[in-house]
Amino acid sequence: MRYLVKQKLFCLGDDFAIKDEQGTERYTVDGKAFTLLRQKLAFLDAKKNEVAFIREKLVALTPSYEILRDGKVAAVVKKDFINVFRLGFTVDVPGPDDLEATGSLLEHEYTFRRAGRVVAEVSKRWFSFTDTYGVEVAQGEDDVLILASTVVIDMIAHPDEKAAPKPNP
Repeated sequence: MRYLVKQKLFCLGDDFAIKDEQGTERYTVDGKAFTLLRQKLAFLDAKKNEVAFIREKLVALTPSYEILRDGKVAAVVKKDFINVFRLGFTVDVPGPDDLEATGSLLEHEYTFRRAGRVVAEVSKRWFSFTDTYGVEVAQGEDDVLILASTVVIDMIAHPDEKAAPKPNP
């Protein structure tokens, strides 16, 4: 399935609209629910039902976010410890099905792999004005998990002024 993930302009927090290849809005991400200590985002379906919740982890060596479903941690997305120009993230899911997202930070292109097999591709190549990505998810994969991970990677790799304010230590 192909999706268009577009960050909304002129909003507080990180808000995204996610449409399918026919242009139908399938999901929204509401970044208005945040605290001063960490970012929190609601991942909503087209009927505005929460299908996932994203929250920043407070204690981590590298930027990390939890993706929750039904109140349980479905995955932890964390940036690789040392990567200068190569975009590298781990999507740690319970059990043996972890995902690795790797690609080019400068080109805004990356793939999700599980056990070496490509399960999704993300590309910003054709979109330049705003944070907009094309995401193609392989059949049988968890679209919500991959789309939520894409939103997290965008927030970590491309922080901007709209993100929740961080307190000074």
